[in-house]
Amino acid sequence: MVPVSNSLKSKLQNRELVFGSWVSFAHPSITEIFAAQDFDFHAIDMEHTTISLEQAQRIIAASQSAGVPCLPRPVSHSNDYIKPLLDSGANGIIAPLIHDAPASQGIIDLIKFPPQGKRSFGVNRAHGYGSTFDKYLAEWNSKSVYIAQIESITAVDNIDSILANQDLDGVMVGPYDMSGSLGVPGQTQHPKMLEAEKRVIDACKSAGKSCGTQLADFSQVNIDIALAKGYTFIIASSDLFILNSWAEKAGELIAKNKSK
Repeated sequence: MVPVSNSLKSKLQNRELVFGSWVSFAHPSITEIFAAQDFDFHAIDMEHTTISLEQAQRIIAASQSAGVPCLPRPVSHSNDYIKPLLDSGANGIIAPLIHDAPASQGIIDLIKFPPQGKRSFGVNRAHGYGSTFDKYLAEWNSKSVYIAQIESITAVDNIDSILANQDLDGVMVGPYDMSGSLGVPGQTQHPKMLEAEKRVIDACKSAGKSCGTQLADFSQVNIDIALAKGYTFIIASSDLFILNSWAEKAGELIAKNKSK
């Protein structure tokens, strides 16, 4: 298990360029394949997948066995999900659908131990099953990572107050939900969407916070576009996007050859 201490938090706080992988399928072999590359962290999508808490623990272990921090995105803000993920050894949380400062503080309360937060004390994989309990408690509040997803126009309107919290390490723009909240669902290049995106990026720059996005098509061209916009961390597609893209191309080749 990777110790609580890692460089990801300092990279985010310094707005250094970081790259993350994104897993939507439960088998830890996928994470092990990603972990062989130079990712700064691995994220687990539990919001839009069927990955369970038990499966997430195995993904966390696979990531950390390669020395890479792991950040799950739980299906909700409920402590029923966040607490067992943290006790399973996650290095922090990516929280979906953060609309305002109180909602963000609510996540921080679940992540951090008292007096900084309200996380309950227990013993599990995160604490070395007891052998590293004291060290974990001493380091956790200062080393754990919290990223808030900005996915609505309400969140954009509240971005300055969200960013004002010192326990927030960065934000990640969720283009699909945000485009839906703007009345242009799925149109991620719509002028309304681009304007909202720019407001978040500019606010992060002013506040000195890391700002990230996910690139479904992870290419140098799209990386350059994201960096030119001002993003400082990038999620490199996902196992789902990669597999689906390959399958579509394979389908085209199959159809082409069958038609000869």
